[in-house]
Amino acid sequence: MTWRKSSYSGGDQGQYVEVADVRAHGGIAVRDSKNPTGPMLMVSPDAFTRFIDAQRDPNGI
Repeated sequence: MTWRKSSYSGGDQGQYVEVADVRAHGGIAVRDSKNPTGPMLMVSPDAFTRFIDAQRDPNGI
């Protein structure tokens, strides 16, 4: 699994969300970069897209 830092993460304070595309296993994995061995959240690609869209336009929900 290849993790990458989300472009929407906090940046300067070291608060990063990492994501990995694991659609072959059913979705997108999300984790806290400060705890790479900790839990990860698996979401469907549709749910992840809706989440990102909501971050772009929080009033559009």
